[in-house]
Amino acid sequence: MTIHQSPTVFRAATRDDVGDIATIWHLAWIDGHRGHVPPGLEAHRRLDHFLARVPPRIELTTLAAVGGAVVGFASVHEDELEELFVAAAARGTGVAAALLAAGERRIAERFDRAWLAVVAGNLRARRFYEKSGWSDAGGLDYPAETLSGRFIVPSRRYEKELRHVGS
Repeated sequence: MTIHQSPTVFRAATRDDVGDIATIWHLAWIDGHRGHVPPGLEAHRRLDHFLARVPPRIELTTLAAVGGAVVGFASVHEDELEELFVAAAARGTGVAAALLAAGERRIAERFDRAWLAVVAGNLRARRFYEKSGWSDAGGLDYPAETLSGRFIVPSRRYEKELRHVGS
């Protein structure tokens, strides 16, 4: 059974999903951020870091699963699409676009505009967001969390008007 042959199920994350979400986040973070963030930050992005960051976000997270295996997730905080990561095997399958749309709908329940931060050097993610109707609203020094403090990461702030999302 492959990702392309099985239906994708989207559902709310649960505590049982912490390990799967952390693993996807960890590996996808490396793919999109290595070489584009301050060198000291990479040392803080071990799997244990992601395992600690997932539980407080569970109630804010929608995940995608194929054949029972978690292949991606999106988390929202207020009007920010805070995290969106997809396993390498699920990229190009529509999973990321569906998770993005789910995040937009969730934000649109309370806000007319959403925003997200994307590392300036992550051109693949920037193209994806632009293709999905998000606009680059300018530079942003994003305070990336670590277990021992924050690192400022050169990022871009993307925004999207949501008045008509889900209607």
